[in-house]
Amino acid sequence: MTDQVTKDRNITKDAMYDAVAPDDFESMLELDRYGARSSAFDKIISATHDHFWDPLDKAYIDFDEPFDMENQALVPEDLVIALSTDYVSNHLSDPKQRIRFINQSVLRSFSSILHGEQGALNLSASLCHVLKDQGAQEYAANQTREEARHVTAFAKYIKARWGKPVECGPALKTLLVEIIGAPEVYKKIIGMQMLVEGLAMGAFATFFNQINDPVGKKLLQLVMTDEAFHHKFGKIWADRTVPKLSPEEHAIIEDWAAHCFQTLLFNLVSPHQQLDLYAEFGLDPDKVVEEYGKIMTDDLRRENMKEQTNIFRVLVKTLLNAGIITDRTRAFYAMYVDIDELKAEGDRMVGDDIAEEGIRHLQAINFKNRPLAAIEIAAE
Repeated sequence: MTDQVTKDRNITKDAMYDAVAPDDFESMLELDRYGARSSAFDKIISATHDHFWDPLDKAYIDFDEPFDMENQALVPEDLVIALSTDYVSNHLSDPKQRIRFINQSVLRSFSSILHGEQGALNLSASLCHVLKDQGAQEYAANQTREEARHVTAFAKYIKARWGKPVECGPALKTLLVEIIGAPEVYKKIIGMQMLVEGLAMGAFATFFNQINDPVGKKLLQLVMTDEAFHHKFGKIWADRTVPKLSPEEHAIIEDWAAHCFQTLLFNLVSPHQQLDLYAEFGLDPDKVVEEYGKIMTDDLRRENMKEQTNIFRVLVKTLLNAGIITDRTRAFYAMYVDIDELKAEGDRMVGDDIAEEGIRHLQAINFKNRPLAAIEIAAE
Protein backbone atom coordinates (compact mmCIF):
# COMPACT_ATOMS: atom_id res chain seq x y z
CA MET A 1 0.00 0.00 0.00
CA THR A 2 1.47 3.38 -0.98
CA ASP A 3 1.54 6.34 1.39
CA GLN A 4 -0.93 8.19 -0.85
CA VAL A 5 -3.43 5.33 -0.84
CA THR A 6 -3.05 5.08 2.93
CA LYS A 7 -3.79 8.79 3.29
CA ASP A 8 -6.78 8.60 0.96
CA ARG A 9 -8.23 5.68 2.83
CA ASN A 10 -7.67 7.24 6.24
CA ILE A 11 -8.80 10.73 5.17
CA THR A 12 -6.38 12.08 7.77
CA LYS A 13 -6.50 15.82 8.48
CA ASP A 14 -4.62 16.01 11.76
CA ALA A 15 -1.19 14.62 12.61
CA MET A 16 -2.48 12.91 15.72
CA TYR A 17 -4.58 10.63 13.53
CA ASP A 18 -1.79 9.72 11.11
CA ALA A 19 -1.94 6.00 10.56
CA VAL A 20 0.03 3.20 8.96
CA ALA A 21 -0.84 -0.27 7.76
CA PRO A 22 -1.38 -2.79 10.57
CA ASP A 23 1.73 -4.74 9.53
CA ASP A 24 3.97 -1.66 9.28
CA PHE A 25 5.55 -1.83 12.73
CA GLU A 26 8.78 -0.30 11.47
CA SER A 27 7.02 3.07 11.23
CA MET A 28 6.40 2.91 14.98
CA LEU A 29 10.17 2.91 15.51
CA GLU A 30 10.74 6.28 13.82
CA LEU A 31 12.69 8.45 16.25
CA ASP A 32 10.79 11.68 15.55
CA ARG A 33 7.53 9.95 16.47
CA TYR A 34 8.60 9.58 20.10
CA GLY A 35 8.90 13.33 20.55
CA ALA A 36 5.68 14.29 18.78
CA ARG A 37 3.02 13.20 21.29
CA SER A 38 -0.28 15.09 21.04
CA SER A 39 -1.79 16.44 24.25
CA ALA A 40 -5.37 16.38 22.89
CA PHE A 41 -6.25 13.17 24.74
CA ASP A 42 -4.50 13.91 28.04
CA LYS A 43 -7.67 14.94 29.83
CA ILE A 44 -9.66 11.82 28.97
CA ILE A 45 -6.60 9.64 29.65
CA SER A 46 -6.14 11.06 33.16
CA ALA A 47 -9.88 10.73 33.80
CA THR A 48 -9.60 6.95 33.52
CA HIS A 49 -8.37 6.86 37.12
CA ASP A 50 -11.63 8.46 38.29
CA HIS A 51 -13.84 5.78 36.76
CA PHE A 52 -11.80 2.64 37.42
CA TRP A 53 -13.82 -0.41 38.46
CA ASP A 54 -13.24 -4.15 38.56
CA PRO A 55 -16.01 -6.60 37.55
CA LEU A 56 -14.29 -9.30 39.63
CA ASP A 57 -14.33 -7.22 42.83
CA LYS A 58 -17.58 -7.28 44.83
CA ALA A 59 -16.79 -3.83 46.20
CA TYR A 60 -17.94 -2.60 42.79
CA ILE A 61 -20.56 -5.15 41.76
CA ASP A 62 -21.73 -8.51 43.09
CA PHE A 63 -23.04 -10.82 40.38
CA ASP A 64 -24.08 -13.36 43.03
CA GLU A 65 -26.98 -11.17 44.18
CA PRO A 66 -30.18 -13.04 43.24
CA PHE A 67 -33.09 -12.05 41.02
CA ASP A 68 -36.29 -14.09 40.62
CA MET A 69 -36.18 -14.70 36.88
CA GLU A 70 -39.17 -17.06 37.02
CA ASN A 71 -41.61 -14.65 38.63
CA GLN A 72 -40.33 -11.18 37.79
CA ALA A 73 -39.78 -9.56 34.41
CA LEU A 74 -36.48 -7.74 33.99
CA VAL A 75 -38.13 -4.88 32.10
CA PRO A 76 -41.68 -3.62 31.46
CA GLU A 77 -43.32 -5.51 28.63
CA ASP A 78 -43.76 -2.38 26.50
CA LEU A 79 -40.02 -2.60 25.79
CA VAL A 80 -40.62 -5.92 24.02
CA ILE A 81 -42.16 -4.86 20.71
CA ALA A 82 -43.37 -8.34 19.76
CA LEU A 83 -45.78 -8.28 22.72
CA SER A 84 -47.51 -5.31 21.09
CA THR A 85 -48.85 -7.66 18.40
CA ASP A 86 -52.13 -9.44 19.07
CA TYR A 87 -50.71 -12.72 17.81
CA VAL A 88 -47.81 -12.88 20.30
CA SER A 89 -49.75 -11.32 23.17
CA ASN A 90 -52.65 -13.77 22.83
CA HIS A 91 -50.33 -16.75 22.46
CA LEU A 92 -48.45 -15.84 25.64
CA SER A 93 -51.46 -15.50 27.94
CA ASP A 94 -49.90 -17.44 30.83
CA PRO A 95 -48.23 -14.89 33.17
CA LYS A 96 -45.11 -16.98 33.82
CA GLN A 97 -44.68 -17.77 30.15
CA ARG A 98 -45.02 -14.07 29.39
CA ILE A 99 -42.34 -13.21 31.96
CA ARG A 100 -40.01 -15.84 30.51
CA PHE A 101 -40.55 -14.41 27.00
CA ILE A 102 -39.69 -10.91 28.21
CA ASN A 103 -36.57 -12.12 29.99
CA GLN A 104 -35.46 -14.21 27.01
CA SER A 105 -35.93 -11.14 24.81
CA VAL A 106 -33.71 -9.17 27.21
CA LEU A 107 -31.13 -11.95 26.87
CA ARG A 108 -31.00 -11.19 23.15
CA SER A 109 -30.42 -7.51 23.90
CA PHE A 110 -27.71 -8.16 26.48
CA SER A 111 -26.06 -10.73 24.20
CA SER A 112 -25.94 -8.08 21.46
CA ILE A 113 -24.33 -5.70 23.94
CA LEU A 114 -21.77 -8.37 24.87
CA HIS A 115 -20.92 -8.99 21.22
CA GLY A 116 -20.69 -5.24 20.65
CA GLU A 117 -18.28 -4.90 23.58
CA GLN A 118 -16.13 -7.68 22.10
CA GLY A 119 -16.12 -5.77 18.83
CA ALA A 120 -15.09 -2.59 20.64
CA LEU A 121 -12.29 -4.48 22.39
CA ASN A 122 -10.89 -5.79 19.12
CA LEU A 123 -11.27 -2.46 17.35
CA SER A 124 -9.61 -0.34 20.05
CA ALA A 125 -6.75 -2.85 20.15
CA SER A 126 -6.41 -2.58 16.36
CA LEU A 127 -6.08 1.21 16.63
CA CYS A 128 -2.92 0.69 18.71
CA HIS A 129 -1.36 -0.99 15.66
CA VAL A 130 -2.17 1.79 13.18
CA LEU A 131 -2.27 5.18 14.97
CA LYS A 132 1.19 6.74 15.13
CA ASP A 133 0.54 9.47 17.70
CA GLN A 134 1.49 8.31 21.20
CA GLY A 135 -1.39 10.14 22.85
CA ALA A 136 -3.96 8.57 20.53
CA GLN A 137 -2.26 5.21 20.97
CA GLU A 138 -2.30 5.50 24.76
CA TYR A 139 -5.99 6.33 24.83
CA ALA A 140 -6.76 3.43 22.46
CA ALA A 141 -4.82 1.17 24.84
CA ASN A 142 -6.81 2.55 27.80
CA GLN A 143 -10.05 1.91 25.95
CA THR A 144 -8.94 -1.62 25.13
CA ARG A 145 -8.52 -2.30 28.85
CA GLU A 146 -11.95 -0.86 29.61
CA GLU A 147 -13.68 -2.78 26.83
CA ALA A 148 -12.08 -5.95 28.18
CA ARG A 149 -13.71 -5.43 31.57
CA HIS A 150 -17.03 -4.76 29.85
CA VAL A 151 -16.80 -8.12 28.10
CA THR A 152 -16.01 -9.79 31.42
CA ALA A 153 -18.82 -7.96 33.22
CA PHE A 154 -21.58 -8.65 30.67
CA ALA A 155 -20.44 -12.27 30.33
CA LYS A 156 -20.68 -12.69 34.12
CA TYR A 157 -24.11 -11.02 34.26
CA ILE A 158 -25.47 -13.17 31.45
CA LYS A 159 -24.07 -16.30 33.10
CA ALA A 160 -25.68 -15.34 36.42
CA ARG A 161 -29.12 -14.69 34.92
CA TRP A 162 -29.37 -17.04 31.90
CA GLY A 163 -26.35 -19.35 31.84
CA LYS A 164 -24.93 -18.32 28.46
CA PRO A 165 -25.43 -15.74 25.68
CA VAL A 166 -27.06 -16.30 22.30
CA GLU A 167 -25.48 -15.84 18.88
CA CYS A 168 -24.79 -12.36 17.53
CA GLY A 169 -27.60 -11.19 15.23
CA PRO A 170 -26.69 -11.03 11.51
CA ALA A 171 -27.12 -7.24 11.16
CA LEU A 172 -24.85 -6.39 14.10
CA LYS A 173 -22.34 -9.08 13.15
CA THR A 174 -22.06 -7.75 9.58
CA LEU A 175 -21.46 -4.19 10.83
CA LEU A 176 -18.90 -5.24 13.45
CA VAL A 177 -16.96 -7.36 10.94
CA GLU A 178 -16.92 -4.48 8.44
CA ILE A 179 -15.75 -1.90 10.98
CA ILE A 180 -13.08 -4.03 12.62
CA GLY A 181 -11.70 -5.26 9.30
CA ALA A 182 -11.77 -1.85 7.61
CA PRO A 183 -8.35 -0.43 6.69
CA GLU A 184 -9.77 3.10 6.86
CA VAL A 185 -9.31 4.83 10.22
CA TYR A 186 -12.39 6.98 9.64
CA LYS A 187 -14.55 3.87 9.40
CA LYS A 188 -13.12 2.52 12.64
CA ILE A 189 -13.64 5.78 14.52
CA ILE A 190 -17.03 6.75 13.10
CA GLY A 191 -18.26 3.17 13.10
CA MET A 192 -17.23 2.25 16.62
CA GLN A 193 -16.55 5.45 18.58
CA MET A 194 -19.66 7.21 17.25
CA LEU A 195 -22.21 4.76 15.84
CA VAL A 196 -21.71 1.68 18.03
CA GLU A 197 -20.79 3.65 21.17
CA GLY A 198 -23.71 6.03 20.55
CA LEU A 199 -26.00 3.06 20.04
CA ALA A 200 -24.70 1.58 23.28
CA MET A 201 -25.24 4.77 25.30
CA GLY A 202 -28.85 4.96 24.13
CA ALA A 203 -29.46 1.29 24.94
CA PHE A 204 -27.72 1.56 28.31
CA ALA A 205 -29.73 4.64 29.29
CA THR A 206 -33.00 2.95 28.26
CA PHE A 207 -32.27 -0.22 30.22
CA PHE A 208 -30.88 1.74 33.20
CA ASN A 209 -34.16 3.64 33.49
CA GLN A 210 -36.35 0.56 33.01
CA ILE A 211 -34.59 -2.54 34.37
CA ASN A 212 -35.92 -4.07 37.59
CA ASP A 213 -32.74 -5.94 38.50
CA PRO A 214 -30.46 -3.88 40.83
CA VAL A 215 -27.38 -5.77 39.62
CA GLY A 216 -28.23 -5.09 35.98
CA LYS A 217 -28.83 -1.43 36.79
CA LYS A 218 -25.48 -1.12 38.56
CA LEU A 219 -23.69 -2.88 35.69
CA LEU A 220 -25.16 -0.50 33.12
CA GLN A 221 -24.10 2.57 35.09
CA LEU A 222 -20.57 1.26 35.62
CA VAL A 223 -20.16 0.62 31.90
CA MET A 224 -21.58 4.05 31.07
CA THR A 225 -18.86 5.71 33.17
CA ASP A 226 -16.39 4.35 30.59
CA GLU A 227 -18.47 4.64 27.42
CA ALA A 228 -19.07 8.37 27.82
CA PHE A 229 -15.33 8.93 27.38
CA HIS A 230 -15.03 6.48 24.48
CA HIS A 231 -17.66 8.54 22.70
CA LYS A 232 -15.58 11.64 23.46
CA PHE A 233 -12.57 10.12 21.67
CA GLY A 234 -14.65 10.00 18.50
CA LYS A 235 -15.85 13.57 19.01
CA ILE A 236 -12.25 14.83 19.26
CA TRP A 237 -11.50 13.12 15.93
CA ALA A 238 -14.56 14.76 14.36
CA ASP A 239 -13.71 18.24 15.67
CA ARG A 240 -10.20 18.04 14.21
CA THR A 241 -11.07 16.28 10.96
CA VAL A 242 -14.54 17.09 9.63
CA PRO A 243 -14.08 20.89 9.18
CA LYS A 244 -10.97 20.24 7.04
CA LEU A 245 -12.56 17.72 4.66
CA SER A 246 -12.89 18.46 0.98
CA PRO A 247 -16.46 18.16 -0.39
CA GLU A 248 -15.53 14.81 -1.96
CA GLU A 249 -14.07 13.45 1.30
CA HIS A 250 -17.03 14.68 3.33
CA ALA A 251 -19.40 12.98 0.90
CA ILE A 252 -17.55 9.67 1.33
CA ILE A 253 -17.82 9.83 5.13
CA GLU A 254 -21.38 11.18 5.14
CA ASP A 255 -22.67 8.54 2.74
CA TRP A 256 -21.01 5.72 4.65
CA ALA A 257 -22.47 6.95 7.96
CA ALA A 258 -25.95 7.22 6.41
CA HIS A 259 -25.61 3.71 5.00
CA CYS A 260 -24.72 2.35 8.46
CA PHE A 261 -27.58 4.24 10.11
CA GLN A 262 -30.13 2.98 7.59
CA THR A 263 -28.87 -0.60 7.97
CA LEU A 264 -29.17 -0.41 11.76
CA LEU A 265 -32.56 1.35 11.71
CA PHE A 266 -34.25 -1.29 9.59
CA ASN A 267 -32.41 -4.38 10.77
CA LEU A 268 -31.07 -4.10 14.32
CA VAL A 269 -34.43 -4.57 16.08
CA SER A 270 -36.10 -6.37 13.20
CA PRO A 271 -38.05 -9.52 14.11
CA HIS A 272 -35.84 -11.34 11.59
CA GLN A 273 -33.04 -11.03 14.17
CA GLN A 274 -34.98 -13.09 16.77
CA LEU A 275 -36.56 -15.93 14.82
CA ASP A 276 -35.11 -18.49 17.25
CA LEU A 277 -36.89 -16.78 20.15
CA TYR A 278 -40.29 -17.08 18.49
CA ALA A 279 -39.73 -20.74 17.62
CA GLU A 280 -38.66 -21.42 21.22
CA PHE A 281 -42.09 -20.28 22.42
CA GLY A 282 -44.07 -22.18 19.78
CA LEU A 283 -44.76 -19.08 17.70
CA ASP A 284 -44.80 -19.08 13.91
CA PRO A 285 -41.83 -16.81 13.03
CA ASP A 286 -43.39 -15.83 9.69
CA LYS A 287 -46.59 -14.80 11.45
CA VAL A 288 -44.66 -12.71 13.99
CA VAL A 289 -42.78 -10.97 11.18
CA GLU A 290 -46.05 -10.27 9.38
CA GLU A 291 -47.74 -8.86 12.49
CA TYR A 292 -44.65 -6.87 13.41
CA GLY A 293 -44.60 -5.26 9.98
CA LYS A 294 -48.14 -3.98 10.51
CA ILE A 295 -47.23 -2.01 13.65
CA MET A 296 -43.62 -0.96 12.94
CA THR A 297 -44.35 1.80 10.46
CA ASP A 298 -42.34 4.94 9.72
CA ASP A 299 -44.93 6.85 11.76
CA LEU A 300 -44.16 4.67 14.79
CA ARG A 301 -40.41 5.01 14.20
CA ARG A 302 -40.82 8.80 14.20
CA GLU A 303 -42.88 8.66 17.40
CA ASN A 304 -40.36 6.39 19.12
CA MET A 305 -37.48 8.67 18.14
CA LYS A 306 -39.01 11.53 20.13
CA GLU A 307 -37.83 9.67 23.23
CA GLN A 308 -34.47 11.04 24.43
CA THR A 309 -32.97 7.60 25.01
CA ASN A 310 -34.12 6.10 21.71
CA ILE A 311 -31.00 4.46 20.29
CA PHE A 312 -31.55 5.78 16.76
CA ARG A 313 -32.20 9.31 17.98
CA VAL A 314 -28.87 9.13 19.82
CA LEU A 315 -27.15 8.00 16.62
CA VAL A 316 -28.51 10.93 14.62
CA LYS A 317 -27.51 13.40 17.33
CA THR A 318 -24.02 11.90 17.42
CA LEU A 319 -23.55 12.34 13.67
CA LEU A 320 -25.10 15.82 13.75
CA ASN A 321 -22.87 17.05 16.58
CA ALA A 322 -19.85 15.65 14.74
CA GLY A 323 -20.67 17.79 11.70
CA ILE A 324 -21.09 14.73 9.50
CA ILE A 325 -24.71 15.44 8.51
CA THR A 326 -25.08 18.19 5.88
CA ASP A 327 -27.88 19.26 3.57
CA ARG A 328 -27.00 16.28 1.37
CA THR A 329 -28.46 13.80 3.88
CA ARG A 330 -30.41 16.03 6.25
CA ALA A 331 -33.75 15.21 4.59
CA PHE A 332 -33.14 11.48 5.07
CA TYR A 333 -32.66 11.83 8.84
CA ALA A 334 -35.43 14.45 9.08
CA MET A 335 -37.92 11.77 8.03
CA TYR A 336 -37.51 10.33 11.51
CA VAL A 337 -36.34 13.06 13.88
CA ASP A 338 -36.51 16.85 14.26
CA ILE A 339 -32.99 17.99 13.31
CA ASP A 340 -33.44 21.53 14.66
CA GLU A 341 -34.58 20.11 18.00
CA LEU A 342 -31.45 17.95 18.19
CA LYS A 343 -29.25 20.96 17.42
CA ALA A 344 -30.87 22.94 20.21
CA GLU A 345 -30.04 20.20 22.74
CA GLY A 346 -26.31 20.99 22.57
CA ASP A 347 -23.37 18.62 23.01
CA ARG A 348 -24.44 16.76 26.13
CA MET A 349 -25.36 13.20 25.29
CA VAL A 350 -27.98 10.91 26.73
CA GLY A 351 -26.47 9.01 29.62
CA ASP A 352 -23.97 11.70 30.64
CA ASP A 353 -25.88 12.42 33.85
CA ILE A 354 -26.05 8.71 34.69
CA ALA A 355 -22.32 8.34 33.98
CA GLU A 356 -21.38 11.35 36.11
CA GLU A 357 -23.37 10.01 39.05
CA GLY A 358 -21.58 6.69 38.59
CA ILE A 359 -18.17 8.37 38.54
CA ARG A 360 -18.91 10.12 41.84
CA HIS A 361 -19.75 6.70 43.31
CA LEU A 362 -16.49 5.24 41.97
CA GLN A 363 -14.45 8.18 43.27
CA ALA A 364 -15.89 7.53 46.73
CA ILE A 365 -14.66 3.92 46.51
CA ASN A 366 -11.31 4.53 44.81
CA PHE A 367 -10.20 7.72 46.58
CA LYS A 368 -11.64 7.59 50.07
CA ASN A 369 -9.03 9.94 51.51
CA ARG A 370 -8.85 12.41 48.62
CA PRO A 371 -11.15 15.36 47.85
CA LEU A 372 -13.44 14.56 44.93
CA ALA A 373 -12.72 16.33 41.64
CA ALA A 374 -15.38 18.01 39.53
CA ILE A 375 -16.85 15.83 36.77
CA GLU A 376 -17.45 17.24 33.29
CA ILE A 377 -17.69 14.55 30.65
CA ALA A 378 -18.74 16.90 27.87
CA ALA A 379 -15.96 19.42 28.49
CA GLU A 380 -12.70 19.50 26.54
